[in-house]
Amino acid sequence: MKNERIIQPTIKILSDDQKGRIHSDALKILSSIGIRVESSQGRDIFKKAIGSKSAITNDIVHIPPEIIEAALKSAPSALDIYNRKGEKCIHLPGIARFGLGVTTLYYQDPETDELSPFGRKHVESCVRLGDTLARFDFVATPGILQDVPPDTVDLHTTLEMIANTTKPLVILVSRTEALPDVLDLLEHLHGDLSMKPFVIPLMTPITPLVIDAGTFDRMFVTIERGLPFIYVNYGMAGASTPITPYGSLTLLMAEILAGVTMSQLLQEGAPVIAGCLNAFMDMKTMVNFYDPESYLLNLACAEMMAFYQIPHYGNSGNAVGWGGDLIAAGHQWMNHVLACLGTTGMAVFVGTVLGSKVFSPKLAVYADEVIEQARIIARGIEVDDHFSLMREIATAGPAGNFLSSDLTLKNFRKAYFESAIFPRYTMEDWQSQGCPKAEAYLSRYTKTLIEDFTPNDESSAIIEKGEEFIAENLKSRSG
Repeated sequence: MKNERIIQPTIKILSDDQKGRIHSDALKILSSIGIRVESSQGRDIFKKAIGSKSAITNDIVHIPPEIIEAALKSAPSALDIYNRKGEKCIHLPGIARFGLGVTTLYYQDPETDELSPFGRKHVESCVRLGDTLARFDFVATPGILQDVPPDTVDLHTTLEMIANTTKPLVILVSRTEALPDVLDLLEHLHGDLSMKPFVIPLMTPITPLVIDAGTFDRMFVTIERGLPFIYVNYGMAGASTPITPYGSLTLLMAEILAGVTMSQLLQEGAPVIAGCLNAFMDMKTMVNFYDPESYLLNLACAEMMAFYQIPHYGNSGNAVGWGGDLIAAGHQWMNHVLACLGTTGMAVFVGTVLGSKVFSPKLAVYADEVIEQARIIARGIEVDDHFSLMREIATAGPAGNFLSSDLTLKNFRKAYFESAIFPRYTMEDWQSQGCPKAEAYLSRYTKTLIEDFTPNDESSAIIEKGEEFIAENLKSRSG
């Protein structure tokens, strides 16, 4: 029931009939066209469930609608996510939740904007930044290390993550075969991961219509460990998906349904968070990017996940821009406001630019304030008590003011958003300071945040214990 004391802004994209048509078309894709399952074990699981040899031709699986409908009923509709301390901090579905980081290759200096190959010190800085910035609910793997041996990249990245934040972790491994070792490391450092899960592996199938062997293997290992996982596909309209928005959404929805079905055939009740990323391909430059329709489709996907009663993962306005600049800032605002007003669940990858090849700490810091303001917008406006309002206005009277009224004195310190980064200058103040650029304040604030990080005893102990595990892991492999 709507709370009449709150003026609550919301956004709705799809009608019930449109959701039904998208679902029907997605089922038709999977039953008539099918999906390629590259894992023989995965095909065997489908074969056993379907019970018809004709449903699988070579590696193409045609999934009957009833198998998908049964999977949707068995997949959990809600999920609790904890932090490393065992405290519940995220419930899905609920308000939009934002996460910093994704596997980039370069780190952008917040002061000079120069790029450096991602190293351990950059993972530490990014994760500590995500831990410090209050509006980020979780931290994802921020980069692919290039200063450690290839066999230890995922282990050392994960070690830096668990050592430098207590927030939930979204884990992306660069090599499928590394995931069991990564989870072994986390269990070695923390103990059981499944009781109060704070670790969520993320996996992506291949669009169009392929569950590759690596994705299946990651899903199998994650479910076997009793962990939730994120299943998210990525489409480029006109390249890997139809160029029309509806066509792109419907194809990606079919892929999601196939992944959810696979998860439930592996283990009934396995928790999965699902969603899609809808990008475009610039045919002239071959650059992939998000545009306004991408954000509308993100909202539509979230509504489809609500229709399926599956926790949602969605867009974060990432990858666009050249750093913490005007281009990126616009996409952060567009995505975060729409996400908070719609039914978006988790949105990871915040802070990446230049096609997700680069992590910009400066953009992550800016996004933290955008998220706060987007949540203020979504919170709505409280309707004043009628008698208190009339008394307030009557006391001031015509030509009066409210500078010293009871309500002003009570609320003026918390009545509006105040930036920790940008001063609220008058024109005269701005001129007296030499007409500074806003980006200079953002750079300086970000640099100060990073320089203020100091390792604590717990972090050092975790690093030491993790290094011992990695050394033993390498020794056992070589010996």
